[in-house]
Amino acid sequence: MNSQHAVHRLDTESVDQDGASETRSVPSGSSVVLGKLSVPGEMFLRAELDLNARLRLLTFGEPVRYTYNPLEYAWETHRCYVEKYCHAGHSVLFLGMNPGPFGMAQTGVPFGEVKAVRDWLKISGVVGHPPEEHPKRRITGLACTQSEVSGARFWGFFQKQCGDPETFFRHCFVHNLCPLIFMNASGKNLTPPELPTAQREDLLRHCDATLCQVVTALGVSMVIGVGKVAEQRARRALADAGIRVNVKGLLHPSPRSPMANKGWGSVAKAKLEELGVLQLFST
Repeated sequence: MNSQHAVHRLDTESVDQDGASETRSVPSGSSVVLGKLSVPGEMFLRAELDLNARLRLLTFGEPVRYTYNPLEYAWETHRCYVEKYCHAGHSVLFLGMNPGPFGMAQTGVPFGEVKAVRDWLKISGVVGHPPEEHPKRRITGLACTQSEVSGARFWGFFQKQCGDPETFFRHCFVHNLCPLIFMNASGKNLTPPELPTAQREDLLRHCDATLCQVVTALGVSMVIGVGKVAEQRARRALADAGIRVNVKGLLHPSPRSPMANKGWGSVAKAKLEELGVLQLFST
């Protein structure tokens, strides 16, 4: 595989600007009918589709050998997530960094551990494939049998707190700053901070702009970055854009974090109580 490669577009469909029936670049055989969505949901998907178009123009060199965009090949399940849960009234946006190989890369849902997405969030839909797949990182969608620890911890915690997903999404929504997942030649996951500086900044410049669109569309008053990188990027991007929103941070539930491994749920509960968010799940 060529070490210099672009994020590929998969298909192109028409756009009806009056919003009644809008489709853009999505996996073959899929379409985006934005007219069925809430106004915030429609604006949210418009922002993501615009980001997809800009990301297709980027190229990534070594150490990146494979780039997946689940907002293209898993658009159907992602759209199901937005249609079900993105609506007016959100006050808090939880912001992750980018997909994990057994989470959003498989399901199209942020922190999207398969069992949580399929069984608790009740997301359905066909998941396709990126143009090129690493043989050790195949996309099997909602049939994936491997669990992603971060996603299981994240959604498992909110399932315990809320009982049903509607209680969580009454006030909160979850989004990833960057929709792309990167791998090196061996299939090792590469996070955006591990990319060469110029490529990383070019990528995140586009992602920051879309975050500003998303925060404006949803009208949230607080952004909680899950992990230091997401928190720092959100704080800088929103401040630079003059968007007045409270930006806070939450420990990432990654198994790479010793503190998270000692009991992420307890840490998260204490932090969310401190921020006044925990009480939202009982109202």
